[in-house]
Amino acid sequence: AEAAELRARLRTVRHTVLVLSGKGGVGKSTFSALLAHGLAADETKQVALLDIDICGPSIPKMMGLEGEQVHQSGSGWSPVYVEENLGVMSVGFLLSSPDDAVIWRGPKKNGLIKQFLRDVDWGEVDYLIVDTPPGTSDEHLSIVQYLSATHIDGAVIVTTPQEVSLQDVRKEINFCRKVKLPIIGVVENMSGFVCPKCKNESQIFPPTTGGAEKMCQNLNVPLLGKVPLDPLIGKSCDRGQSFLAETPDSPATLSYRNIIQRIQEYCEQHHLQEEKIM
Repeated sequence: AEAAELRARLRTVRHTVLVLSGKGGVGKSTFSALLAHGLAADETKQVALLDIDICGPSIPKMMGLEGEQVHQSGSGWSPVYVEENLGVMSVGFLLSSPDDAVIWRGPKKNGLIKQFLRDVDWGEVDYLIVDTPPGTSDEHLSIVQYLSATHIDGAVIVTTPQEVSLQDVRKEINFCRKVKLPIIGVVENMSGFVCPKCKNESQIFPPTTGGAEKMCQNLNVPLLGKVPLDPLIGKSCDRGQSFLAETPDSPATLSYRNIIQRIQEYCEQHHLQEEKIM
């Protein structure tokens, strides 16, 4: 009955993409926010961004929605909209203050994730982007289990070039394979820094073991692209603006656009394959 309920609610969602990372601080939520902005730049597409990072919900701030509240309607919870074609849902909208700590055990977190999937009225959606917390624990198992009632196109895994980060990403890839979650590919974030004045490139996080590229070759996983460090990305996120729209000519923006295009192509191909099977 529960699976049927979730199926009924999510039948209007065409593509679902999970954004994962092995550890915190690698830019996963930033990537989720910019992926949503990038997809929503096409006004013919309806995009939804679901933040299931229960203890560290940063999506409301990044999307410029701090202080917004969730509204209840006859058909369920209404998402908070950034644009007409970009809706957002996060536990951050349910807290009385952005500084409130969410001190919950696993079952309560799982209950809220289920509620987000069952009770939020997204309407017709082309892309549902799910921003997850770091790691491979309760929230990840729950979202994969609940979404298995419908379908998941796959996961995008975000890392930085250094071995400390790649170690945890290998665990994340292993997790995806164990729960049969397709891997769309890996994004290497903070991949080099070009000085805006002298144009010299520096490796802030040296890829001592060959970075994401070598890891992807070894594990037979696609590398979607590398995003260079740009201080304006952090500034745009703090202001709740889209970095892609504010700095269209930045090397990081061009890299993001290529990655987003590859994700779209993967999703369309995945959709066609599913239709053939059905």
